Amino acid sequence: DKLKDLLELLPEHDLPEDLKSKNCKRCVVVGSGGILHGSELGHLLNQFDIVIRLNDAPVQGYTDHVGNKTTIRMTYPEGAPLSEHEYPPASLFVAVLFKRVDFNWLQAMVKNETL
Repeated sequence: DKLKDLLELLPEHDLPEDLKSKNCKRCVVVGSGGILHGSELGHLLNQFDIVIRLNDAPVQGYTDHVGNKTTIRMTYPEGAPLSEHEYPPASLFVAVLFKRVDFNWLQAMVKNETL
């Protein structure tokens, strides 16, 4: 019931139209483990149709290694980036909720409440 009530508060229940219409032929998932540090693969990663970033994988200051394109950012609430600069306006933020406290977090975000 709580999830149903929260979903009704959200502005969208589906993917944004521009994301649904993408022809996803080449996708890449970029984690936050640091394995790309020093790789200088940023230019290659930016060429993918869809770039999915996990957790709080940093971009700023590491674009030479991890690129700067973010189509989807997926994370648990406690792993959400703290800086507003890590939420590009053209990207989709996906909160992965599975614990009761995660749903409390979502309610606080949607209703602009204090946790």
